[in-house]
Amino acid sequence: MAGGEARRFGSDKAEALYQGERLIDRVAQTLGEQSDALIVCGRKDNRFVCVADAPEDGLGPLGGLNAALIYAHRNGFDGVLSAPCDVPDLPSNLRQLLANDLGRDEASFVAQLPLIGLWPATLQLQLERYIRTSNRSMRGFVRDIDAHAVELSQTLKNINRPTDLN
Repeated sequence: MAGGEARRFGSDKAEALYQGERLIDRVAQTLGEQSDALIVCGRKDNRFVCVADAPEDGLGPLGGLNAALIYAHRNGFDGVLSAPCDVPDLPSNLRQLLANDLGRDEASFVAQLPLIGLWPATLQLQLERYIRTSNRSMRGFVRDIDAHAVELSQTLKNINRPTDLN
């Protein structure tokens, strides 16, 4: 997910360098190693397959997640492993940590940052309905679908301001 406005950051976070790499590249590498395909939601970048937020721009993280679920459904994937581009140190076993003890149609998310999650493609219509009721809360959505919160043993760094890059 890379479609945020980065108001607190002041410039395009995805392009910001963290330990010598663009944030978006670090996240893409980690997710790509744990997934069958990789897409970027909410931006255009010729280095990746990109999709626009759905059903429209400006919906925040839920618009990106909805776009990813639509892509998964249309392309025969069972689900989506998601993360925002501003969390540069994702675990290399994130998918496994999120998938433990889940049924096929259950969702899980990182309790600290709920956009980091494992979402079955079957949730797409439910998410679309949730968005259309003017709800924009990621935490509200995970409550609504009774998703499993997963506590990680490590604290994830979330880049919100340029000083967070240090």
